[in-house]
Amino acid sequence: MIQQLQTTPEWDICIIGGGATGLGIAVDSASRGFKTLLLEKFDFAKGTSSRSTKLVHGGVRYLQQGNIKLVMEALKERGTLIKNAPHLVKNQAFIVPNYKWWEGPYYGIGLKVYDWMAGSLGFGPSQFLSKEETLTLAPTLDAEGLRGGVLYHDGQFDDARLAIHLAMTAADHGATIINYMSVEGLLKTNNKVCGVMVKDMLCDASPRSASYEIRAKAVINATGVFTDFILKMDDAKAESLITMSQGIHIVLDREFLPSETAIMIPRTDDKRVLFAVPWHNKIIVGTTDTPVVETQYVASPQNFASPQNFASLQEPIAMEEEIRFVLHHIQKYLTKDPNRSDIRSVFAGLRPLVKAHSKTTAALSRDHHIAVSDSELITITGGKWTTYRKMAEDVLEIAIPKAGLIEAECKTKDLPVHGYKKETDFNASLYYYGSDEKEIRSIIQNDKTLEGQIHPSLPFIKAEIIWAVRNEMCMRVEDFLARRTRALLLDAKAAIECATFVAEIMAKEMQKDILWVQEQITSFNSIAKNYLPD
Repeated sequence: MIQQLQTTPEWDICIIGGGATGLGIAVDSASRGFKTLLLEKFDFAKGTSSRSTKLVHGGVRYLQQGNIKLVMEALKERGTLIKNAPHLVKNQAFIVPNYKWWEGPYYGIGLKVYDWMAGSLGFGPSQFLSKEETLTLAPTLDAEGLRGGVLYHDGQFDDARLAIHLAMTAADHGATIINYMSVEGLLKTNNKVCGVMVKDMLCDASPRSASYEIRAKAVINATGVFTDFILKMDDAKAESLITMSQGIHIVLDREFLPSETAIMIPRTDDKRVLFAVPWHNKIIVGTTDTPVVETQYVASPQNFASPQNFASLQEPIAMEEEIRFVLHHIQKYLTKDPNRSDIRSVFAGLRPLVKAHSKTTAALSRDHHIAVSDSELITITGGKWTTYRKMAEDVLEIAIPKAGLIEAECKTKDLPVHGYKKETDFNASLYYYGSDEKEIRSIIQNDKTLEGQIHPSLPFIKAEIIWAVRNEMCMRVEDFLARRTRALLLDAKAAIECATFVAEIMAKEMQKDILWVQEQITSFNSIAKNYLPD
């Protein structure tokens, strides 16, 4: 991929940012036949895109807010996504428990409207449940005062795995996709953006040989919480487009919700929706909505000088009051109260919200926003995972004429995502690789020792490390334990315990030395400690 940088004189579309939005644009652009380049400073989906509630949904909360347009669009995209990525997206049943007399009819009617809006793309009709039916589906719900429930259907997925598969889809269609490639500046001719200056974050050679000047007909800023940082790179006086809010999730063992049915609490103290959802044989509970002044990622430029300094970059960290908030609310609804010691992992993510005049971030829009600056830098921000495909289509409809490219029809409505596999058993090991699973099986055929687990408390096997390094641009231990597998999110302690083992296997495959192994372990542990509950 890096060789392509040296041999391509000019790109049609250059995308800054390798999260859901950027990757979606790369897939759309490459599948239309454009010469496409995507540059990601860290790893694909390193930020917001790997820290979601793992739902592909219309957004019951947005329906409550009266944002009909967003819900309609998201429900349509939900249907498209399960059609194009059936190996990663599944139908998930949810229960809204009713403890007050008015909740049944209120939420029941609301969810019937949700069904109606989904139309033929619906995942199944919602239905009213008696107290007994509710407890059959969710036996650990607190029975005291329970009147019944409403059952409805939405989508669930593995966010980081979908991101990796989108990167592979874009590459399948000829895109050049590079992680750990930092955009350090914008190139301009007559005050118009005509490319980017980039630096290879993993290059051990001299700084000069790690830098490239890249020409492109259109440059798209799809950097999520870093949107304003790129805007100010273009114009120091540029107005901020986004504000941020932090959402955290806690991960518990399945014993707290042993059924296949998720729970949705429609109204917390800060008027958010709280979910408890089965995922990879654990339970994810979240989320919060805490306003953030500025991204906690942003560090001084010298922090980016070498891989050794990656450990000093801060990630968003769950605040003590956020953890207490989630525990407090979920304890109200379960027979067995989860305590701090029951938390296996805590993860935090930042939402880029399009600025508005509302005082609470929970009420700010998740609609996406496209802006074109005087220099013709194109910026897309806001949105949510479910609508990534539509966001990509919308921004390219603006970028294509700006770049002077020949119009080409969007193909992504019916484009299978890499690994497409129609019949998927979501309880089977390795299901999240889709059709690539057979390639991992063949790695095991060549070396039976690679069938062993990486840790007794984690379902992942050694062969996945080899596959990720060879085929999924897995460059660092954190990439493997946080995003190629979800070990860090499922059990942070276990992930820390197997980091050395993973580093050694990666080093052998990548021909790295013992110093690399030690740096990787130190770097991973400095990040992973923030996922521990105490």
